[in-house]
Amino acid sequence: MSKIMVVDDANFMRMMLKDILQGGGFNTVIEAKSGGEAIIFTKVERPEVVILDVTMPDMDGIEALKKIKNFDPNIKVIMCSSMGQEDMVEECFNQGADDFIMKPFKPERIIQAVSQYISVSD
Repeated sequence: MSKIMVVDDANFMRMMLKDILQGGGFNTVIEAKSGGEAIIFTKVERPEVVILDVTMPDMDGIEALKKIKNFDPNIKVIMCSSMGQEDMVEECFNQGADDFIMKPFKPERIIQAVSQYISVSD
């Protein structure tokens, strides 16, 4: 069973992403509310895909991305942000991000991004 972890400090955003993913047939969705939690849950839960917000208070998404990829380079990380400055997007890819989605996003874009790495039947 493939696991997807949604990491965002905003509860409504985690809920929305979880609803989109479950509506798309991805039933095992783990939520983390910070970069620090994401690191812990990555080690415990071993998700195949992580949807990671860039802007968070305790540890930003880029720092969490580095630590997740350092722990397991095979985990697919999709970065998410409402700020799409070119240098920040480039930094995400330089640190190992597999995709980048701008907020606000369309539900189909989330499903399409995750479907690149795992299928609903997994």
